Amino acid sequence: MTIALTKVAYTTAATARGGRSGHVTSADGVIDLDTAQPGTSDTAKANPETLFAAGYAACFQGALANRARTRGVDTSDSTVTAEVSFGPSEDDGFGIAVELTVQLPGVDRETARELLELAHEFCPYSKATRGNIAVTLELA
Repeated sequence: MTIALTKVAYTTAATARGGRSGHVTSADGVIDLDTAQPGTSDTAKANPETLFAAGYAACFQGALANRARTRGVDTSDSTVTAEVSFGPSEDDGFGIAVELTVQLPGVDRETARELLELAHEFCPYSKATRGNIAVTLELA
């Protein structure tokens, strides 16, 4: 099922040249960096999975804070780590999987687990990947 936007709140763009071993820039110039396949460079460089992990972690953190606010729960000390894995998939191609690990200091485990599930339903990255890739939620 496709869910259409009812209003555009923000639009951005990024351009890649050279694929995994190239260069990416964002339209606003905030991102302007070389990319490399993991393990192919003497110096650490970003790759699509690095960028996806950063985006998903930040988006999920925002969704978590939003859902927590509706319940009067303070998540200002929380962290979200997105671990993105890349490899061969069952369809003879390649795919990714994500494990989101959330730390919610000062929040009891039952409430924390509820907030994780609510954030996963609310987060735009989670919505975009739902049914397409494996996403695992972990509470640290």
